[in-house]
Amino acid sequence: MTRLVDVTPFGARLRLSRPVDIGHLVQLIMAMPRALRAFDHAEDQYRVWAMVRNVRLLEQKTPKDSLVEIGVAFIGKRPPPSYEQNPLCRYSVAQTALESQFWAAQEHQVPALEIEDYRKETRQLIPVDLLMEVFEGDKLVNSEYTVTENISNKGAEVFTTLELERGTFVKLSSDRYNVVVLAAVRERRVGADNIARLHLEFVGSEWPL
Repeated sequence: MTRLVDVTPFGARLRLSRPVDIGHLVQLIMAMPRALRAFDHAEDQYRVWAMVRNVRLLEQKTPKDSLVEIGVAFIGKRPPPSYEQNPLCRYSVAQTALESQFWAAQEHQVPALEIEDYRKETRQLIPVDLLMEVFEGDKLVNSEYTVTENISNKGAEVFTTLELERGTFVKLSSDRYNVVVLAAVRERRVGADNIARLHLEFVGSEWPL
């Protein structure tokens, strides 16, 4: 349960207590003003599917405070057929709201074995000391101090002793750089030195190199 920060016929902004990835789909159930609805005008609750377009990490002063503020684009009364096969699929905008009443979603997937080829930025071989805290739902359940093998504005590769699955959210913080960012695990691999590494993509913000 949460409150809308603002809303239009095409999207909304709201705050959540748990992390969510850009491109994921969510269903909102709310008492939407009927003048802003595209369907279900006679229903008490407006049920609309939406795509997460942006995420902003919030400062939590107490454990009950919201963790993130997200902006979502409404895509319609039902999710795309591909959502039924893979609810963790990430989507991107296929057309603008000027072409139809809702935004259209298209699948946006990066094959795990080709992750290096899809990077749009150059990784720098800079060791950065980090505290990595692991989310399970809205709780931080594990943590470790680690160091980056390489890093860019968009993501990093870090050494780890943790068994984290793809899609796990982590919070990275650095006292040296005075930075706190949300990141998602895109891949875990073991190098030739038998040390495990996590490929992380920053969610909603960039690292200030």
